[in-house]
Amino acid sequence: MTAPELQATPGPADPALRRERFGWYSYDWAMSVFNTSVTTVFLGPYLTGVAQDAAGADGRLPFLGLSIPPGSWFSYVLSFSVILQVLVLPITGAVADRSGRKRHLLGALAAVGALAATCLFFVADGRYLLGAALFVVANVAFGAATVVYYSWLPDLAGPDERDAVSSRGWAFGYVGGALLLAVHLGLFLGAESLGLTSGEAVRICLATSGLWWGLFTLVTVSLLRDRPAQAAAHGAATSGFRQLAATLRGMRAFPLTLWFLGAYLLFNDGVQTVISLSATYASEELGLSQSVLTGAILMVQVVAVFGALGLGRVAARYGAKRTVLGCLVAWTAVLVAAYTLQEGAVAQFYALAAVIGLVQGGTQALSRSLFSHLIPAGREAEYYSFYEISDRGTSWLGPLAFGLTYQLTGSYRYAIISLVVFFVAGFLLLLRLPMRQAVLAAGNTPPERL
Repeated sequence: MTAPELQATPGPADPALRRERFGWYSYDWAMSVFNTSVTTVFLGPYLTGVAQDAAGADGRLPFLGLSIPPGSWFSYVLSFSVILQVLVLPITGAVADRSGRKRHLLGALAAVGALAATCLFFVADGRYLLGAALFVVANVAFGAATVVYYSWLPDLAGPDERDAVSSRGWAFGYVGGALLLAVHLGLFLGAESLGLTSGEAVRICLATSGLWWGLFTLVTVSLLRDRPAQAAAHGAATSGFRQLAATLRGMRAFPLTLWFLGAYLLFNDGVQTVISLSATYASEELGLSQSVLTGAILMVQVVAVFGALGLGRVAARYGAKRTVLGCLVAWTAVLVAAYTLQEGAVAQFYALAAVIGLVQGGTQALSRSLFSHLIPAGREAEYYSFYEISDRGTSWLGPLAFGLTYQLTGSYRYAIISLVVFFVAGFLLLLRLPMRQAVLAAGNTPPERL
């Protein structure tokens, strides 16, 4: 499925709004390749190899007076970038809402991130510090741009349309991510026949991810338009700091919105941990090869397109909350099934990957649209910054539970099943949340089905 085919999905009659929605969808298409090809697939192993080449005689990396094992370098870099996001994202959201220039802000943040990602091409010959610095810049810009991007959703869709619009955006992203990842995997696997080393192939993959992100962002910023801001653009950065403090105080007036963020924090941490550590479980516990894992990653990307669109339609009939709750039941079933898989069970592993693909996009897209109903009007970017912090800033809880369980039991099976607690706890919190009351408390009109 291509971008034009997705565009053909029925939309609003207003041509200007159709164009703007297509521009919004296009940013998911543009940015998803960074998350897929750079963060998930290629950079971790490659930067670890670069760090190993730079290690001293003792096999350690010198950094700020510390001695670091090369195998831990990427995880520390990723964690540091997440900490910076926790600090930067709320300020970005406040500035976006106060300045009235979200289109320019999105373009600038995406340009910085895309340029940093493209420059990863120059990370070689032991330049582990350069690789770390470029990734930190790219990942912080990625998170900040995502906050601004999400904040357009209430402007582009009424209460009864947001589930469908959000789902189409996720579908665009999965198509873009899968398309470029397929090209990258072909380049990587065929590197020798093209006269390239595997390292050179990875560097090309990293650079082209940045170029893709930057070039398609041009489509987005050319089609989206700014809305009037709450305050004048003059002094927006200073106002942003003041507004951030006001937001932190004001959120206490919306306890049901915080309730939703708590539920999302728990079940989304489970989602992110399953995505990030399923390859470890498959290789270490099930003994599956890299080619099997690569095929599963691609399949998840493709199936997720149809999952996001399909669950968007399910939500239109049964409500987004019920649909997300059903997805959480499916995630729990996936973990239970993964616990029972036998070593070398390739077909069963692919079946579970297909289920993950079906529910992954729907869980994330519908959570995004559900939260949009719980935000006071005019403060979308601010509140979505805290949503992103719930997504990124706490993503260490699931891996910590996984790691501690493995350390205590020596079993990856117990480690994977320990993640059930995140889905069960998130399910119970969301189940008990009175969504219609929460929407009204935020001053918004509830959609026909929640």
